[in-house]
Amino acid sequence: MSTDTFHALLIGAGFAMFGTTEGPWNIAKRLEAKVGSRLSVDAIIEVDPPRAQAALEKKAAGPNAKAYENTVILGSVGEFAAKVQNGELVAPTAIFVATPPAFRGGLKAPRDLELQLTKHFPTIPIFLEKPVATGAPWEESVGEAKQVGEYLKANHKGVISIGYVLRYLSAVQTIKKIIEENNLHVMATFARWIMAYPGGIKLDWWNKAILQGPVIEQGTHVCDLSRYFGGDVNLDTLSASAVEWYEKPGHLSQIQIDESQIPEDARLPRFTTASWKYAGGAVGTMMHGISLHGTNDSIELQVFADGYQFILSDPYGTPELRIRRPDSDESEIIKTEDDPYQTEMNHFIDAIEGGPEPSILSSYQDATQTYELTWAIRNASELNSKKQLEKYGKGSA
Repeated sequence: MSTDTFHALLIGAGFAMFGTTEGPWNIAKRLEAKVGSRLSVDAIIEVDPPRAQAALEKKAAGPNAKAYENTVILGSVGEFAAKVQNGELVAPTAIFVATPPAFRGGLKAPRDLELQLTKHFPTIPIFLEKPVATGAPWEESVGEAKQVGEYLKANHKGVISIGYVLRYLSAVQTIKKIIEENNLHVMATFARWIMAYPGGIKLDWWNKAILQGPVIEQGTHVCDLSRYFGGDVNLDTLSASAVEWYEKPGHLSQIQIDESQIPEDARLPRFTTASWKYAGGAVGTMMHGISLHGTNDSIELQVFADGYQFILSDPYGTPELRIRRPDSDESEIIKTEDDPYQTEMNHFIDAIEGGPEPSILSSYQDATQTYELTWAIRNASELNSKKQLEKYGKGSA
């Protein structure tokens, strides 16, 4: 393992980069834990400088203050690259990205961040916290994301890791290992994400014209896990339906935002179900819902193979894996408390510097396939809802 100074460029100074009480995201914390005293954060690129300054002030009072002693706040990748070129800063060991999806995954400004990074730093490893999710219209968005993936494959020579963090859970890897060791063929997957919605107080989240809706914004993680086990999806086999906001089952008694501020055609569906066939022959099902009260979402993935049933629940809390094996009606229960965010960071750093965990479990090209699947689910459910509305109207729904 290297003993050299690890020079980091951070892009974005929000919750995903520096943490929040609302969830486990915190790239800087995991980077500090892995790299230790070698870390030097040379710059933060942030369009809202006061946000970055506030983050640095907190770091100055913390145990890793030395890593941030000389950090500068800049407004663009081009500005940082110019300072590297004139010798004011050194080229980074790695780049860590935690920007909103609207700034990534595209071919033109302001959504061309990956292309900018490749232009200036074609060999520097990149850690992208968020999965590929770039916006609408979907044809342009999905198409450009795929083109960006091909561009990176051809022109970027460094390691690139995409943050589909659930792949790094020890329970997920246990399922993978059993499937591989027993030469099993996955027969079916079933994924479920039911949201506890009273905590959803950001108006933009409830507007699918802004954040593209719950399947693309939230359900993407279980869609990706489904693909991780089932493989590529034959999208022409996909069908989907939704419970819309205007239907009687779509009434929410504890919604905390004023939904009247959102155009009717941009309001979220309450439940979406989808089914499809994988290219390898298996079948898949996904359900996303907005219905629970309290604070904890209900998340589960089931994977079936001949003689085996795997049930993974609570992946963001205390993951529990139930394994039913051949010739048994009982399930083995495995509970873990691992930190997949740290595991993901460890894999990335080890892939750069050499170490015990060198594999990257989610590439950019693979992530675009999950992104395309989530858009296919949204499109199919909306088309089905439109047909139902034209035939029956809102009054009979």
